[in-house]
Order: sequence, then structure tokens, then C-alpha cells
Amino acid sequence: MRRFSMRSLLRTLLLFGLIVTPLLLPILGSAAIAQNRIEVAQVEEPKKRSLFDILFGRNKPAASKAPVKTTPTKRKSSPSITTIPTIKMIEKEPDAKVVLVVGDSLAIDLVKALDRFYAKETQLTFVSKGVGSSGFVRDDYFDWNAAIDEYLVSEPFDLVVVAVGINDRQDIRASDGRYKPLTDGWRTEYERRLNLFLRKLSEAQKPVIWMGLPPMSKASYSKAMSQISSLHRLAAFANGAEYVDIYERFVDEDGNYSDYGPDLNGQKVVMRKSDGIHLSAAGSDKASFFIDKVIKQYYRGGEISVAVVDPLDGTDAAKLLRPPFQGIAQIRKLELAGAVREIGGTPSVTGELVLAIKQDKQMLPLEQLFIVPQGRADAFGVGLAPDAETTAE
Repeated sequence: MRRFSMRSLLRTLLLFGLIVTPLLLPILGSAAIAQNRIEVAQVEEPKKRSLFDILFGRNKPAASKAPVKTTPTKRKSSPSITTIPTIKMIEKEPDAKVVLVVGDSLAIDLVKALDRFYAKETQLTFVSKGVGSSGFVRDDYFDWNAAIDEYLVSEPFDLVVVAVGINDRQDIRASDGRYKPLTDGWRTEYERRLNLFLRKLSEAQKPVIWMGLPPMSKASYSKAMSQISSLHRLAAFANGAEYVDIYERFVDEDGNYSDYGPDLNGQKVVMRKSDGIHLSAAGSDKASFFIDKVIKQYYRGGEISVAVVDPLDGTDAAKLLRPPFQGIAQIRKLELAGAVREIGGTPSVTGELVLAIKQDKQMLPLEQLFIVPQGRADAFGVGLAPDAETTAE
């Protein structure tokens, strides 16, 4: 048996190591990586730093980041939807004057606002007779001319507020056919119904306040409502009613439709409902503010006065053929009639007066205004031409 010396043994081990070590390195490396991964995943206490680490900055622990404080960004203040406060209604007096509010859904919202506006007024009460989806076109659905006849008999009231029109852009049926909205035939029939309605109230000595329509969000619809509003205005003026134009109160600085606007306190709030047609509660309150200005022309401390005294009555000037001031309310008629009479003066008698002809509540023919010689003050720039013989002389 051959003996191995110590030297040969060392040589063998060294050779063995040179052969085996390359084979074991991949296995040992993967184990070390796996071990490192586990260590990273675990929470360990920070290792102590040596003097070498302090001097040369090795293994310097990462500075812990302070939590970033996020301050919430302030949103720009936007117009708010005002919450209408609950107003305690004071009990009305038994003999309080009654304001009848008629029309479509605009009138239904308006009467609620008027109730809030006059909550502390005991001598004035409001009665809602608004009918949703009604108007002056679909009289087969609801006939306002028939309804006002019934109210005049069964519903005692002293003053009327009208808010209507948003449903009237529809075909209208007349005795001679059916007409498209805002055509000539449509206008003729629509005006006839408006004038009939207002004439009934005028003959009953009931003052009328007619609220105009606000702008609408849809351009084509808003244009139609403006044309219908102009017909309302003409009918109101022709029948002595007061027309309250609220259009400019609900537009922006450029004159366009706006959902927002200043309320009665000057705060910018939502003035319109989401449909772009109706007024919000704040918008109705704003409209009631302008309605109130006209109500005060008739209502003064518990009384509603409609009688107008002609200051020319009983004088020679009262016999003058005065132009029919159509479209001017009774109060304005009084102002115009009073303007031609001198304060404290006595009207002079003249034989040149053009006497009026009584026609039983019928409108004076326009031709009668020109049956005077040309050049005279009451000829209105026209008059009769002088005879040829007179001219030759």
C-alpha cells in the first residue's frame, strides 16, 4: 500500500477545491440572494456604524422623509342656491283685499313668492288660481276666458295678477282653420283671446297687472317667448292694464340668459330652475318685488282704488275730441288729462272746439281726428285741404 505524504494530501485537497468551487458558486449565490431578499422584506434594526463608516460615509442610513402636509385647495366661491327661510304668515283680516293670481306654472310659483313678500300685511291676501300647462292657445285643455267669467261671479277679488305664456308656442285653432305658432293667422286669433280676457276684467273694474316672460335658456324658445311677450304688452296697453317687464332682470351683463343673478339682498344666487324655463324661489321673490311696485299704485293702506276722476269734467275742455290714449293705464290717463289744465286757471271758452261724438263705449274712428282744416292744432299734421277757390283768393 502506497502512503500519502502530507504534501500530497494538501495538493489533492487544493486540486479538489479548484474543481468543486466553480460548481458550487451559482448555488451559493442564489441562496445568498434569497437570503438578502428575505432580509430586505423584514424590518431590521439599523446596524451600528463604525468609525470608518462615519469618516467615509459608507452604509449611511437613508434619512427618513417627513410626511408631506397637503393643504386642501380652496374652491372658488360659486353662486349658491339660497334656502328660502320659513316665514310665519300673519293671519289676514276678514275684510282683507283679495289679489287673484292666474296663469300657468309661473303664476303658481309667483303667488308663493307674493305670500312671502306680504307675509306681514294683514290687509292684503293672495288667492292662487294658476293651472299648470295652461295658456291662451289650448282652450280645449283650459279656457281662461271661460274661467274668468266664473271667477267674476263666484270668486270675490279686487285685483288680478297674470303670469302666463310659456305653453303658448303651439298651433292654435280659430274659426277659419288651424295656424302654426306666430304666423299671421295665429297672431290674430291669439290677440283676440287676450283682448277678450282683459276686456272682461276692465268692464268689471278689476285692475290687472300682467307680468312679462323672462328669457329662456334655449335660444329658439326664448325668441318665441319674446314675441309672445310683445303681444301681451300690446294687449295690456290697449286695455288699460299694467305690464311689468322682468326680462332685463334675469340676464347677464351681455344681455344673455343666465341661471344666476343678484337676489333682493344683492347676493349672486340661482335664479332659474334646472329646466331653464321656470324661476327658482329666489327668482320668484325677485319678480314679486317688481310686481309689488305696481300693486302699490292701486293698494294704499287697506283700499284698492280704480276710480279715476277726469279733472276736465264739467268744463268746456271736457267736450274736446281728445285722442284715444290707447295702451295707457288709468293713472297715466289722469296725468295726461291734468297736464292740459293750468293750475288754478279757468278754462277759456271758445267756439272753435271740436266736439266729441258719443258712441256707446266704442272706439272713436281715426278719420274723425282729421275732419278739420289743415294747419290747425288738432289736425295732427293732416286735416282737410282748403277749397281751390279759397286758395285762389
